[in-house]
Amino acid sequence: MAGEATPARSMPPLGLACALAWLIGAAGVLWRSELPGVAALWTGLAVGLGWWVAPTRWRWFGAALVGLAWTGLHAGWSLQSQLPVAWEGREIVVTGRVDGLPEPEARRTRFLFRIDDGADQPLPLRGRTVRVAWYDEHGAETIGPRRALGAGERWRFHLRVRAPRGLANPGGFDAERYAMAQRISATGYVRAPERAMRLEAGSGLDAWRSRMSARIEAGAPAASNRFVRALALGDTRGLSQDDWQVLRAAGLTHLIAISGFHVGLVAGAFALLAVLAWRLFPALARRMPRPQAIGWLALAGALGYAAVAGFALPTLRTVLMIAVVVLARTSRRPARVVDALVLAMLAMLVCDPLSLLAPGFWLSFAGVAWLAWCLPASLHWAKAFLPAQGVATLGLLPLTAVLFGQASLAGPLANLVAIPWWSLVVVPLSLVGTVGEWVHPGAGGVAWRWAATCFDLTWPAFTWLANSRFALWWLPEPSVWALPLALMGAAFILLPKGVPGKMLASVLWLPLLWPDRGLPREGEMELVVLDVGQGLSVVVRTANHALLYDAGPAVEEGFDAGERAVVPALRALGVPRLDALVVSHGDNDHAGGVPAVRESVPVAITLAPAGSPVEGDAPCLGGAAWRWDGVEFRFLHPPPHFPYFGNEASCVLRIGTTQGAVLLPGDIGTQIEAGLVRRQAAWLRSDVVVLPHHGSAGSSAGSFVRATGARLAVGSSGFGNRFRHPREDVVARWREAGAEVLDTQSSGAVRIWLGRDGLSVRERRHDRARPWDAVRRQRAGGLSYRPEDGRPDAPED
Repeated sequence: MAGEATPARSMPPLGLACALAWLIGAAGVLWRSELPGVAALWTGLAVGLGWWVAPTRWRWFGAALVGLAWTGLHAGWSLQSQLPVAWEGREIVVTGRVDGLPEPEARRTRFLFRIDDGADQPLPLRGRTVRVAWYDEHGAETIGPRRALGAGERWRFHLRVRAPRGLANPGGFDAERYAMAQRISATGYVRAPERAMRLEAGSGLDAWRSRMSARIEAGAPAASNRFVRALALGDTRGLSQDDWQVLRAAGLTHLIAISGFHVGLVAGAFALLAVLAWRLFPALARRMPRPQAIGWLALAGALGYAAVAGFALPTLRTVLMIAVVVLARTSRRPARVVDALVLAMLAMLVCDPLSLLAPGFWLSFAGVAWLAWCLPASLHWAKAFLPAQGVATLGLLPLTAVLFGQASLAGPLANLVAIPWWSLVVVPLSLVGTVGEWVHPGAGGVAWRWAATCFDLTWPAFTWLANSRFALWWLPEPSVWALPLALMGAAFILLPKGVPGKMLASVLWLPLLWPDRGLPREGEMELVVLDVGQGLSVVVRTANHALLYDAGPAVEEGFDAGERAVVPALRALGVPRLDALVVSHGDNDHAGGVPAVRESVPVAITLAPAGSPVEGDAPCLGGAAWRWDGVEFRFLHPPPHFPYFGNEASCVLRIGTTQGAVLLPGDIGTQIEAGLVRRQAAWLRSDVVVLPHHGSAGSSAGSFVRATGARLAVGSSGFGNRFRHPREDVVARWREAGAEVLDTQSSGAVRIWLGRDGLSVRERRHDRARPWDAVRRQRAGGLSYRPEDGRPDAPED
């Protein structure tokens, strides 16, 4: 009717725009340094739901508000379920069930333990999940009682527990984020293993997976049964670090465990069975139309296979997408790939909003989104295979680079072979063997052996490819804007043929692939005191050179700071090689990570005290000096012919510029400090000092502290270490002398610049604060704990 206003057209509440708005809101709240208050989140959820349901043009804003509030509430609930600070370090007695597959190693077994919800369990952990480590006794030569641990079993344990805590370094794994995403309430280790008691035998799906994995191990060739277990059951426990290195370098990690593509193959196989059944028995159509039967059987197959895989995130995405299509077919509504993807993502964000913190969420949904956007649905699968590889490689490269700090140049070539061969030959044989073994014990051996043989045909080629110069390309840590710029560039490059300016779009990749490494200028230096737990590792950079002072601790068959902290930090900082490696002395907390560093990064020369157990190229001798890029490096200790006395023989290194100096004293004590004050007081003068011996009571004498005149003192120690480093009186001594005191256990990695602009400092935990940060939680509780026994203070890995 003339004169009437046309109502504003509103977007569908479950459409692409609202889904993206929800995603942005959910990611935004997790990007904040702190979560909003509970009242604000509940209010935002109520208001957002009102706007989202109402048919207005602001529906997208309501979806964003709902995503923000719902994700924030889940994050808060996960953090509130973590062990209270007052319970840190307590020994408790708990009963519960082993959740998932235990991970046996040479000296320990790690597993998730779901504590019972009874009144006899410790109140803060009732019904909660704890990450447990069960160690062998010190000096044990054989595996102890932990050998009896099995999936799905109920046990009683004496545990010493603490809230989840990890390290904070450039390029490092964020254990605290992982704990929040997985709803892990505490970590702990088994005390008094002789008192551990199994209450019930294993039952449930995890126990079945464990038994089937053992049968594959017994029935398939030993050389490759670990891969058959991974492809059939998602059990990657048998893969070694060398295996993972080959998979990463060849870009095949997404295939070795059960992927969404594998779930789709199983769903297709079940759909084919439905087609055959309904053709052979037409009477079945009276009970259910054939199109609906095909869909529901495909969904059942996909759901069952996802359960066998332990409901890994990519499998859940595929199951949800298949469910959307099946429901659409059942209700006789059209379902596009985009619609299925959007609804699957919304379902995932509703059921588990913290899945956003897992790399698999972004890679899984982004991969399908790129394919849906770039490839027409009518394109035959054979013709779509090569274009799909190109789209997936280019589209996912920005996410891979940001999430893992690496790119595989060999990946596209390796995937051209691995995807069809593994997915269409090895995986079906593995599954046929598993189903046969389930139906009749002993029937799966032939198929498993064939699967292993077919896998072995390709593995040597992938190993060669992974060791070639076309393998991994490690990328420095980029700026926050590098990812969106690279995604924009990828989207422009993937536009249809004939669109001009695609070469110019590649410029948008530069901030991601060649980021600014923040190198010092001539005559300046950068110092990074890494967070390695109870140990020490310091990276020193000048304009064109890099030096590593110590490499942190390593526990046999356990946490290795060189592998888990130092090497990732060097790669994230853009340090491709070390011009010098100084090992202050041979104690494990300083030299334990050296082998891992040497294995991963080229080292020009290694310097260590004469007589130390560390294999070096030359000794560090007091008085030796050299210059790099206008920066002077000088050893102050030990002097020539000084006997090796462990801590007291530490290499003391002074690094000086025209703007100031840094002193790295290792683990020297008060006696060596006094000698340096008497003989080399002028050389001790420094702006920055790394605390001697981690701030122990036997170091940092008053005369030494005053002689340095430091403005900043940095300690490197592990949270809750049994030595109580840094000692309160030592910290007070440095502060009284006018120095600011920082420590890696509360600051994370400490990054220091000394140059023409003066002294500047960044603390990793403060600079990149997130809601799951354990230090903020500890400070809010106002308490800490100290271990009372001799268990090594190894961080979570």
